[in-house]
Amino acid sequence: MMMPRNSSELSAWRRIQTAWGLPDLAGNGRFVTANLIDSLGNGLVMAFTVVFFVKTTALSLVAVGTALTVGQLLVLPVPLFVGRLLDSCGPRTVVAAGNWISAAGFVGFLFSHAVWQIVLWQFVVQLGATAFWMGNSPLTVLVARGAERARWFGFVRALRNVGVGFGGAASAVALSIGTVAGLRAVMATNVVTFAVAGWLVITLRGADPHEPAGAVPAEPEPAGLQQAPGHTTAPAPVGYRAVLKDTRYLRLVATNLSFVFASTVIAVLLAVYAVDTLHVGAWIVGVIVVLNAVMVALLQTLASRWIEARRPVTVLVLALLLNAAAFTVFGVLLVLPGWAVIAGLLVAVVLYTVAEMLSSPPTSELSVVMAPEHLRGRYLGVYQLSWSVGGAVAPALLTALLEGGAALPWVFLAAISVLAVPLALGLDRRPPATGEAAPAGDVAPAGQLDGGSAG
Repeated sequence: MMMPRNSSELSAWRRIQTAWGLPDLAGNGRFVTANLIDSLGNGLVMAFTVVFFVKTTALSLVAVGTALTVGQLLVLPVPLFVGRLLDSCGPRTVVAAGNWISAAGFVGFLFSHAVWQIVLWQFVVQLGATAFWMGNSPLTVLVARGAERARWFGFVRALRNVGVGFGGAASAVALSIGTVAGLRAVMATNVVTFAVAGWLVITLRGADPHEPAGAVPAEPEPAGLQQAPGHTTAPAPVGYRAVLKDTRYLRLVATNLSFVFASTVIAVLLAVYAVDTLHVGAWIVGVIVVLNAVMVALLQTLASRWIEARRPVTVLVLALLLNAAAFTVFGVLLVLPGWAVIAGLLVAVVLYTVAEMLSSPPTSELSVVMAPEHLRGRYLGVYQLSWSVGGAVAPALLTALLEGGAALPWVFLAAISVLAVPLALGLDRRPPATGEAAPAGDVAPAGQLDGGSAG
């Protein structure tokens, strides 16, 4: 193995990583590359799937949109099935399989000409995406080896934003060419890249809990959670029944639902609200979208550096309050004079983006470490439902509220953000002593809690 030419170069690079909130990337090139490839592919697909089918089939825009929506809805119960696979196969296998399933779906896209075919292959693509994202969080925890978890989750999110941005730009170039052959070439490229990403993940070493003993260091158990000598545990519930009885975890799922609704604002509400209700130029929407993407890409790792020194619940509560403040500003714009609206939009989107950067690492981390290791997949299946159901409901609900009154969606979003605060409080504290042993990794790493303990 080649070593750096001198230790000072390595030390300087490590100082840069620390200053920018980057995790230690040494030995994790395949994991990082796989995440970047997946994000690039998602950026390509999100930007041009509808146009692809409109251009390559004889179907109407409405028919294409309906088919894609139905395919997405069919995936709603899938997280519960994927959760079982995570528990039996491990995250590395599930993530790799997710990439390969998506690649197969993109092959199906190339040969789709009827509505039922689009529904079928959209379901396959979304099945693969669900498997990837459900497995990627526990895989990130394994890659982090119990250290710098907040940085790793922030880094993965920053990679996603950069990848989606570049993928979207590449897709825009393909759309500007406008030929069917060009669109098919983009889709074929996606097939290859997702297949490569799956290979990179499946060949990871030291990131699978099912490897032989000694291959992977056990995740350190936070101080204060070790079971007392001689203490016996009562039989614990198993399967999804265990998840439904874990009220702390269900509170995390409910808290995350408020963030799910918030995450749809730019895609669902922003353009129609700004242009049709506030009567600002469409260009300002583009500026706001770019501002949001650039802030996340450039500042997410720095935010993760700040997050890692604080209790996850403190960060979550701050993110919820910032979201509430952002939605309040969006609503107040209705009564501001025209000259102040653009400035208000920029203030609101900055608050919204900071909340987005703060909420992502702790929710992703807590969703994994609060779950007992032997049932982690099932727990993540329930957690993923907050994204699947929330993502499906939000567009219809928020647009219906907007139709009922321009301020209503902002009142709703601000209200659920504030109401989620009491749900979040105490999530990172260990439960009172009971007959059940607390799962390893149940709370924030030792030293991040008040007084250095979970109490």
